[in-house]
Amino acid sequence: MLREILPERREARWLLAGVLVSSLGRGLTLPFLFIYLTEVRGFSDAAAGLAVGWFGAVLLICSPIGGTLMDRFGTRRVMLPGYLAQAAGSTVLALVHHPAAILAALAVMAAGGAPTWPGGATLLASLTREPERQRTFGLQFALLNLGIGIGGLIAGAVVDSSRPVTFQIVYLADAVTFLIPFAILLAMRGVGHAPPPRAESGPRGGYLTVLRNRPFRRLLLFALFLSTCGYAQIEVGFAAYAVRVAEVPPRVVAWALAANTVTIVAAQLLVVKRLEGRSRTGALALVGAVFAASWLILGAGGLAGDGSVAAALCVIGCATVFACGETLLQPVMPAVTNLLATDDLRARYNSSITMLMGIASVLGPVTAGPLIGAGLGTLWVVAMVIGCLLASVLALSLRRLLTIAQDGRSGAVLLDPAVEHRGADQHQ
Repeated sequence: MLREILPERREARWLLAGVLVSSLGRGLTLPFLFIYLTEVRGFSDAAAGLAVGWFGAVLLICSPIGGTLMDRFGTRRVMLPGYLAQAAGSTVLALVHHPAAILAALAVMAAGGAPTWPGGATLLASLTREPERQRTFGLQFALLNLGIGIGGLIAGAVVDSSRPVTFQIVYLADAVTFLIPFAILLAMRGVGHAPPPRAESGPRGGYLTVLRNRPFRRLLLFALFLSTCGYAQIEVGFAAYAVRVAEVPPRVVAWALAANTVTIVAAQLLVVKRLEGRSRTGALALVGAVFAASWLILGAGGLAGDGSVAAALCVIGCATVFACGETLLQPVMPAVTNLLATDDLRARYNSSITMLMGIASVLGPVTAGPLIGAGLGTLWVVAMVIGCLLASVLALSLRRLLTIAQDGRSGAVLLDPAVEHRGADQHQ
């Protein structure tokens, strides 16, 4: 099955290898940033939430800049210093104690991540044909989570709140993993160059041109709700609720993230195969419903409380169900984004999604930290469920703005991209 979904071009396969390695470092640190800031560096719950929100704010500011630079100078030229910035930021985060220095380290990491995250999607889209993109993005996500899972298991066995050096070790290891994709991309001189201007339309447009695409605007609104009430809650909301409300020990959070990863790695390739020929907007709507169900399960863990076995099972169950939604989202979302994108603005389209993630990364932590810290965990759960269901409604409303082929339904033949874009323009 793996051979069937591997991209044809060797360069794309090397990029996927870089994803696997760099995700090891993300797995080492992803579940523990909130715990590191509160238990080791002395931040309050609210201050830790604001610190993670600061990361999202910098990401928000830098994402449109990164997209513009990649479209103008080439994806590769901008991604390479981005990897180095992330390595430097993770190193500083491991070694400093002062809150201002920690915020500076998070800012450097966010600035470096702003071009590398959408840049990776841009490169993969440019190296694959449309029929194989959805499968390739699904494989990318499976590899990402395989690396995160392995890293999470290693970190779970190493980190100890009473021994700050253990957290320093995992953040330094995280810094090293950014250097591997840097080396891979440095050796690939023939990819990621800026496309020439379109002869029929003169100079390239900008973000206003991107936002004039009505279907993409609807996709952005869906992404904002889903990210704010989904991914943006993992590092603060999920971890804080599990530890403060359900009262489970930090190792249960690590086990939950491991269960999340195992589910994705085991199911992703099967889901990719089942998604072929099915409505993409229907899949996105189902994601919102599944995410809502996962938060309800976590809420049940809070009702059990006292660190009981039932509470631990609910925390792990939340992460597992959440993973099922992720296996639907990650192949479809970038495929639709790059289907709606034009070659000369592809990095801006992908950066717009990252920019929305930045907004969500601000909104999520600055609401979750204070709410849960103030003992309003139930209100936080209800808000997350409502937000995810609103995302489902937005996904269903997107269907009428896409052609049958763009929606991925069986029997449809995808037209030439220029024809598809002219069709999309009619919806503006």
